[in-house]
Amino acid sequence: MHILALPKWYPNEADVQLGSFIQKQFQAVSEVVRVSVVYIAPASKACWTVEKSQEGDLWEVRSYFRPAENGPAAFRRAANFLRYWRAMANALARVRSERGKPDLTHVHVLTAPALVARWLKLKWGLPYLVTEHGSAYITGTWSARSFFAKAVDRWVMRGAAKVTAVSPHLAAALERNGLAKNPVVVPNIVPGMDRPLPPLGPATDFLVVADMVDNIKNISGVLRAFQKASAGGTGWRLTIIGGGADREVLQELSRRSGLETQVQWLGRMENNAVLDRMATCGSVIVNSNVETFSIVTGEALALGKPVIATRCGGPEALIHDGNGVLIPVKDDAALAAAMLEVASKHEAFPPQKQRDSLGGKFTPFAVAQQYVSIYRSILGHT
Repeated sequence: MHILALPKWYPNEADVQLGSFIQKQFQAVSEVVRVSVVYIAPASKACWTVEKSQEGDLWEVRSYFRPAENGPAAFRRAANFLRYWRAMANALARVRSERGKPDLTHVHVLTAPALVARWLKLKWGLPYLVTEHGSAYITGTWSARSFFAKAVDRWVMRGAAKVTAVSPHLAAALERNGLAKNPVVVPNIVPGMDRPLPPLGPATDFLVVADMVDNIKNISGVLRAFQKASAGGTGWRLTIIGGGADREVLQELSRRSGLETQVQWLGRMENNAVLDRMATCGSVIVNSNVETFSIVTGEALALGKPVIATRCGGPEALIHDGNGVLIPVKDDAALAAAMLEVASKHEAFPPQKQRDSLGGKFTPFAVAQQYVSIYRSILGHT
């Protein structure tokens, strides 16, 4: 069985964090079946650059095009659309020549890769599976798109042999928006389960791992809550990992709040480095306004850390009484109170109990088996 993987998000030269969770899924699946990944992206390097890499059984091609920068917006969009397809054609030719014809296409995230999958269904007779991760279907962003854009998304989804989502919350949103009927829930892989279990860590050492997009991740709320919770205390520390458009604004808020000596900003980091830092902290905070899964919550539990998380759609599947604290979305006071609570009863979260609370369904083996079972059902294999 040969799977052609077409992710919209994938680690690349510009962003090593982008879609790393998708890469982990395909790494796991590649240990069971043949997987060829094709990722298309704009880049500053020479036009039509195609880079091949292989790690273990996972074969990857990154095909880059130089984006149009001059002319009206409509012209640039049209030019980039055509360049995307040319870059895709170059990559697919490489797949056919070096790996042979695939049996099935697995798309991660709409829309462009799903259009390619629909085209390959007509050209090569390949059925396709679509996996969704995006929060736009929950926040209303997708609903605000043009009638044409939504019609295209529904059209490519209707052509899929199967649709999966990473959480029940996201699956319900896909159904509600008319994009899928009875989508199958297949969770993300939670990294860190195979690492040695670190000690609990300092009770007042908190960690945030998030993109610096404040209207989604609400890092400003973390800073306000941390200021309130740490007032009058000693040894309180907050580390923030991640980059994005709002980083400078958030750092300025930290300075104005008098938190320069307590808050450390580490920027974007590769996943293994994130896990190394997470292993040394006391607790992890997920203060998002919306999440479709929350891998960070899972990583924290895998490393034995208590988690404070909002009820934003993803963490609820992982957090329960005994391994963390759930709070309302956009509630600075509740977050500050939860930080004080976790710090005061830190010993009530033994690391092994935290890890055990995840169970076995988020391991690479378990997730890979779910996908391979879906592939076989689509292809009629037993």
